[in-house]
Amino acid sequence: MAAPIDWVALAIFLFFFILVTVMGFLAARWKAAPVSEHLDEWGLGGRQFGTWITWFLVGGDFYTAYTVIAVPALVYAVGAYGFFALPYTIIVYPFVFAVMPMLWKVAHANGHVTAADVVHGTYNSRGLELAVAMTGMIATMPYIALQLIGMGVVIKAMGIAGELPIIAAFIILALYTYSSGLRAPALIAFVKDIMIYIVVLVAVVVVPAKLGGYGAVFAAANDAFTAKGGATGLLLQPSQMLAYATLALGSALAAFMYPHTLTGIFASKSADTIRKNAILLPAYTLLLGLIALLGYMAHAANIKVTSNNDVVPVLFQVLFPSWFAGFAFAAIAIGALVPAAVMSIGAANLFTRNVWKSYIDPGISHAGEAAVAKIASLVVKLGALAFILFLPTQYALDLQLLGGLWILQTFPALVFGLFTRWFRAEGLLLGWAAGILWGSWTAWGNGLKPLASINLGGVNYVFYVGLGALILNIAVAAVATVIAARISPDGRRSVTASS
Repeated sequence: MAAPIDWVALAIFLFFFILVTVMGFLAARWKAAPVSEHLDEWGLGGRQFGTWITWFLVGGDFYTAYTVIAVPALVYAVGAYGFFALPYTIIVYPFVFAVMPMLWKVAHANGHVTAADVVHGTYNSRGLELAVAMTGMIATMPYIALQLIGMGVVIKAMGIAGELPIIAAFIILALYTYSSGLRAPALIAFVKDIMIYIVVLVAVVVVPAKLGGYGAVFAAANDAFTAKGGATGLLLQPSQMLAYATLALGSALAAFMYPHTLTGIFASKSADTIRKNAILLPAYTLLLGLIALLGYMAHAANIKVTSNNDVVPVLFQVLFPSWFAGFAFAAIAIGALVPAAVMSIGAANLFTRNVWKSYIDPGISHAGEAAVAKIASLVVKLGALAFILFLPTQYALDLQLLGGLWILQTFPALVFGLFTRWFRAEGLLLGWAAGILWGSWTAWGNGLKPLASINLGGVNYVFYVGLGALILNIAVAAVATVIAARISPDGRRSVTASS
């Protein structure tokens, strides 16, 4: 039996959703420039975003609606292991500080719009460029679908059944992204992040106060995990530590390989903007830690759900008045629109620059690129919507796990070329293929789980498949480069970044 519609929550939800819809269409006039005449304008917002806009944009597409739903759900289910997202986001920002300004300088100097552009500019290899582009596009599709899942969870919590509301929301998203490009999610990100901060800060004060304090929260969670037995608990088990560490490290290295996070980097107006953001973005890590605690609070509130993804919505429905629950649901839903828009734009940029321009219409004009990217962004959104409408939700979850593994295999081609020209394109392409194939085969053999195990000297070690695939990727690339150099010592390893 469907839950009755919560009209107060729905009214608040609709108010904020309409607000950001209007903002999305008005964004075409924000920092005014002809968005339809150049891919830089439509796909990168004119490369003019300063520190605060970039902070909200990168944070908005890095900390998504599904993050707010899935991280507490994982903590609710398995306890301490679910907190791997915290060290992952701590590791990633020094990496951003050290590497992303260099990447921005190369992209800015040469007019690169995508990671695949940078790879082609460095190695002059169409094959490697296409591998990076296709990996980015394929890895992004299920990621967009996860935002739909997050939105669907809160819509269902308000008592609205069926897929029609999600379809309507993403038609609106498609229209204002088409008209305004990256400016739309950049402007909406201000509202989204402020709302999320309000929701989480209120929750971490009010919820424990209603449940008897944090001592009671942790005690209740500990009792729940003890009753379950196994590997769940408030503390990591020794057998979980390697898996936890490799999952955090691998996720950190993959995070800024995705097209949507790199789009925020390329849209920044200077390398200093990126450095400042690397200093400021850890504020989101604090927020993420507080969000994760909602999983423990759900145990203290004695919440029982059939799907772990329902934990956060049910917690807000039980402990808050309808108007605040509606505000929280709106924050989560808007938190789906921002990253979904940036993801579709990032994938569209890849298709336009590294498939259409490279193989179909090399002489395309700047306005033609913008037109192709607009259409491609619509197709990407439709593909993500098809995931939700026609395939089981588990497929999107499984493919997202594989997507993280796949996008990590673009790391050597994109990052190594910023520091050394020793690797050859053919070596990096072979390494990419080895990492993709071994990682996919291993994950598939483990039931599409992100972890694998290896037995050395009678000791079983559990590790993140993506990081293992990356190590294999680098090893194969190095060996292939050495062999290629011996066969053809005068062969060109790469071209200069300015070529």
